[in-house]
Amino acid sequence: MNMKQETSRQRTGRIHILITGMALYLLMTAGCAHQGGAAPPVATVAAPAAMIVRPLAGEVADYVVGAGDLLEISVWKDPALTRQMVVLPDGTISFPLIGQFSAAGSTVAQLKAAMEKKLVRYIPEPDLSVIVQQVNSQVVYVIGKVNRPGHLPLNRRIDVLQALAMAGGLNVFANREDIRIFRKTADRTMVIPFNYQAVTEENRVAENIWLERGDVIVVK
Repeated sequence: MNMKQETSRQRTGRIHILITGMALYLLMTAGCAHQGGAAPPVATVAAPAAMIVRPLAGEVADYVVGAGDLLEISVWKDPALTRQMVVLPDGTISFPLIGQFSAAGSTVAQLKAAMEKKLVRYIPEPDLSVIVQQVNSQVVYVIGKVNRPGHLPLNRRIDVLQALAMAGGLNVFANREDIRIFRKTADRTMVIPFNYQAVTEENRVAENIWLERGDVIVVK
C-alpha cells in the first residue's frame, strides 16, 4: 500500500513540475516578444502617403487596363459576342460591331461603360461583362548589381525586398545602403531611396514599400 501511495505522489509531483515548467516557458517567451524580440507586422507600419500603392487587378474595381493585358468580354444573352483579347501595344482592342478603340488607360468600369454606349446602336440595353483574365501590363524592373537583373511580373503585390529576392538578391559588389526606386507619375519622376541594410538589420520596415507598375529599382 505504501509503495502504491508513493508512486501516486511521485506521479502527481512530476505532473505539477511539468505544468509549472510549461507556464514559466510561456511567460518567458511572451515577455521576450513584448520587449521587442519579434519584428512588428508590416501592416502596423504606415508608409509615407506618396509611397502607398493601390491594389492590383482583382482586388479593386478601378483597375486600369494596360497594353498586354488579357481581357474576356461578353454580352449578356449573346454568347456569339464573347471574346478573349489581348490589349495591343498601342493600347487598343477590336470588338465585333464597334471595331477598334482605345482600352489602355481606362478602368474596367470605364471600358465597360464606353463599350455599352457604342453597342447600344446595335443591341437594345446591352449588358457587358469585362474581366481581366491575365495582368501582363504590370512589370517592375531591377537593374544594377543584382544576380538576375531584368523585369519582373507584378501580377500580385510585392515589396522592394521581394523584388530583390526575385532578382536573385544583391551581388557582392552592391551598395546595400544606397538603392534607388524610380517611379513615374503624371507630371514627374520620383526618386525613392531604399536602405537595404537598415531595412533588414535595423528593422526599418516602413521603408520596404509596395511597388507600382513601371517602377525601376537601381542597385548601385
